[in-house]
Amino acid sequence: MDPLALALIELGAVVFALGLLARLAGRIGMSPIPLYLLGGLVFGAGGVVDLAGMREFGHLAGEIGVILLLLMLGLEYTAQELVTGLRGSWQAGVMDLVLNFVPGAALAYMLGWGGVGALVMGGITYISSSGIVAKVITDLGRLGNRETPTILSILVFEDLAMAVFLPILTTVLAGVSFLGGLQALGISLLVVTVVLLLALRHGHHVSKAVHSENSEVFLLNVLGLALLVAGLASAMQVSAAVGAFMLGIAISGTTAQNASLVLEPLRDLFAAIFFVSFGLNTDPSTIPPVLGWALALALVTAGTKVATGWWAAARAGIAVHGRARAGAALIARGEFSIVIAGLAVASGAVGGELAAFATAYVLIMAVLGPLAARYVEPVVRALRGPRGPQPASARVPF
Repeated sequence: MDPLALALIELGAVVFALGLLARLAGRIGMSPIPLYLLGGLVFGAGGVVDLAGMREFGHLAGEIGVILLLLMLGLEYTAQELVTGLRGSWQAGVMDLVLNFVPGAALAYMLGWGGVGALVMGGITYISSSGIVAKVITDLGRLGNRETPTILSILVFEDLAMAVFLPILTTVLAGVSFLGGLQALGISLLVVTVVLLLALRHGHHVSKAVHSENSEVFLLNVLGLALLVAGLASAMQVSAAVGAFMLGIAISGTTAQNASLVLEPLRDLFAAIFFVSFGLNTDPSTIPPVLGWALALALVTAGTKVATGWWAAARAGIAVHGRARAGAALIARGEFSIVIAGLAVASGAVGGELAAFATAYVLIMAVLGPLAARYVEPVVRALRGPRGPQPASARVPF
């Protein structure tokens, strides 16, 4: 068969199947990310059918998916909100970093994956899935809860940490010298600082430059500028995803809201292709040997996330049930853990075993997180037992 025809047939089949998987995920009340990964495993290398014609397009589409994920994440915040959130959450953010980075890094050393593997695994276990967490909070009707600002402040800190971590990771994966790594980190920090300052003082100019009343022109402006900035950031040895994230921060007001609306379908499409492409490049036969370790690490890092959220909520004066909800909401890992693993695998600096481990780990955590968030409150109530009425002065709203 003609290669172009074969590629179109495979692409059409994959996109249609992704729609069915997303519908199934919606019906059972879970994130579609685990199903996308499983779909990639079934139809990838070593799976039931090898969709070789899909891989070249999948790689570029996956890169665009990552850029759109980070761009739209940046659109959710203004520069002022980031600065304010960082001031209020830095202690919880540091605790989150230490408690959740260390287990992944330590296990990587135990498994003999060396310093590079430890850096990759630490990043995978550290960052919560903003997409899954936001969806869970919305679906459970907890946007107005007292613990929700605490959860969001921790996520903001993680997003800023990623703006520093991703350039370091890409530099290490490229095998650059220590001096070159310091240079890349310095450039990254400079870019982040400059963009934040520009966004604080001149963000309205960026918004004005991309804004248009014509939806077609608006879409082309935002998407084109995002890809351009991501490419320039990559050329400067700053992560393309970080460049897109910082552009999203610079766009504010109604322009940011409108950009989110027009970009959301594109983000969903390309992000879904990114997840399935990661699965396509992972041999499912490599997962069983690491499944036990992935499950053990999932249990440990679920506990460390709960500890993070509990401690942060307690500092904010939130009662026990709210602390438990905050901790459980942070458990899920998803898109950014796969982004980190994808960068590592694409560089060739790590083996396929780490890709298999990351896939198994994210599958477990993307399912465990929403379930824990949904059922943590009944569990806490059962553990604490029946309690009589408290005096009004002793009650703490949660």
